[in-house]
Parts: sequence; C-alpha cells; structure tokens
Amino acid sequence: MYKWIAEHHQVLSVCASFGSLIIWLVYAQLLYLGFRRQRSPRLIINRGRNKDINALCLISNMSAESVFIEYIIAELETSEGEITMDVTDFEREYSEGDEDDGQPPLDVRENTRQGPIESGGFLHIGTFCELIQRLARDENIKVTDGIPQGELEFTRLTLSLIGIYGPENMPIGAERSFDLTVSGNRLGLKPASWDTKQLASIRQRRKLRKRVERLNATDFSSSSSFRHMARKADG
Repeated sequence: MYKWIAEHHQVLSVCASFGSLIIWLVYAQLLYLGFRRQRSPRLIINRGRNKDINALCLISNMSAESVFIEYIIAELETSEGEITMDVTDFEREYSEGDEDDGQPPLDVRENTRQGPIESGGFLHIGTFCELIQRLARDENIKVTDGIPQGELEFTRLTLSLIGIYGPENMPIGAERSFDLTVSGNRLGLKPASWDTKQLASIRQRRKLRKRVERLNATDFSSSSSFRHMARKADG
C-alpha cells in the first residue's frame, strides 16, 4: 500500500488539490448566496382581516434592513381603460374656515404613508374598497360597495411600491395584482399571483429611477398630476 502511494503520489496530490478546490468553490458559493439573500430587499403586499375588498391592504418589509417607502401607486383596470393614482398621501378633507399655515403636522403619519418600515415591520394603507372608491371618485365614477354603477366593470387592482433600501442609491420596488370579480352584490378580491413580484434587478431599478424622476418632475399644481384615465379606443 505504501509503495503504491509512493508511486502515485503526484496523481493523488493533483486529485486532492482538485477536491479541495471544489470544496472551497462550493463553500464560497454558499457564502455568496447567504450574503445575497441578506442583502436582497423583499417587500410583501397582501390582504389581511378579510378575503374580499373589505380586507386591509398590508405592506410588510421582510428585508434584513429598513426600507423607506417613497411612492405607492395604485392602478385600477376597468372595461374602458385604466385609472392610475399616487396613493402615498391620505386624502385630506378641509372644513370651512380651515387655513393652511404652512406648518407640518405634528404626526406626519396622519397625512402620508411615506416613510421607513423597519425590518420585520408592516403598515396598512386602508382597505382595498377604500382604494377602489378613491380611484373611482377621481374619475367621477359612482360605486356602491366597490361595484361601479352602469355597464362599467372593474377587473383588476395593481399596487406598486417604490422605495429606498438601506444605504443603496438605486430605488427598489414591488408590485402585486388582485383580480376583481362580482358575485351577487359583492366584489370579490383574489391575488393574481401567489407572491409579490420584487423589482430589484439592475434593469428594473433603472426603470424605477426614471419613473421616480418623472413623478418628482410632475407639476404639483395640477390635480391630475398622478391621476389619469387611459381609455381604450373604440372598436
């Protein structure tokens, strides 16, 4: 045995070196995957408390670090086109005699959903019914319990998030769609996919950055800055 090892020690040495290289490559790959998993942002959009449009719209941060939510965009698909709106800020109602003194509110969370979500934290942006009614109201569409009156039909609601993850400069995003179906006098809500789509690739982040630039450059003096109805062409 010793004689055989002595005769083939060079071959055995090459095999041992090759085996060690493979082990180190596998170990390095595992370390890289673990590091990548820790650094990858992950936002979850889901429904809570109910299964229909009266469910709360929940946004959870499953990333290793905080995520600053910058924009929340809602898109309502109808039988006549799409309604898109920035729903980051709450709707504000002013009573007669109210004045804007230019001072920020004591609790910013009372006026906007923009802000950081800690790792493992979540927030809700109201019910899906409230979101649908807000989009419909902006287009003067009359709805009852989320169901439009007349021949118009609501088919899908898509929510998109744009935020900043940790110290990174490029924005990240997430989106999820929910199918809307009428059953009797109720509007059903069903996720179109089992998970939230993460927008974290280099290409997707570049598109998100351009979108943020367009949103930031929009004329805020116009009430339709982030709201529009893109109607389908007849025929």
